[in-house]
Amino acid sequence: MEHERIWIGANRLPGELVLPANAPALVVFVHGSGSSRLSPRNAFVAHVLHEHHLGTLLFDLLSVTEAADRRNVFDIELLGARVLEALDWLAKRSDLAGLRIGMFGASTGAAAALHAAAERPGRVAAVVSRGGRPDLAGESLPRVAAPTLLIVGGLDLEVLRLNRAAMRAMTCHKRLEIVPGATHLFEEPGTLDAAAHLAGAWFETHLASGNNS
Repeated sequence: MEHERIWIGANRLPGELVLPANAPALVVFVHGSGSSRLSPRNAFVAHVLHEHHLGTLLFDLLSVTEAADRRNVFDIELLGARVLEALDWLAKRSDLAGLRIGMFGASTGAAAALHAAAERPGRVAAVVSRGGRPDLAGESLPRVAAPTLLIVGGLDLEVLRLNRAAMRAMTCHKRLEIVPGATHLFEEPGTLDAAAHLAGAWFETHLASGNNS
């Protein structure tokens, strides 16, 4: 397992790249509002993806100064632009350019991931949203081509409603998975593990095998 500390874009946003040996694909994590690359929930999911033999990239979407302004953490176009910077950074690395790319978004980060997927249809091969707000991707939703899995807690009723509405706007291959007994942060015993393994199976199907349907 290779671990590399990296910096992305003009703002030199810090991140951590982890690659299992001979990994066929890499998943870029897009954290939600008020979170960072150090999110324990995303770290847990990343560990599960490593078990699925997938690489991961966790990075900060905002500088420390930017993150102090709460308006920025809900600025989907800004967050999406930072995700695009990460995708372009990966494309410039000759040792990574051949990897298939997936995106794992949480909360508002799911909207940023979908925005980036719509802007790079040939680059992003699969998307997973955990407790996400895909509805905030707005006009980007019909342009997302990558197979997309929406994971929502069964007790997160408002977010579940918003995910169902977003699905109706999406034209790609998509699926909604509801984790029983889970609230928005998947803090209940076993619920985050269930979400992580759903994500791992989706990425294995659509990244490792190259299946886009």
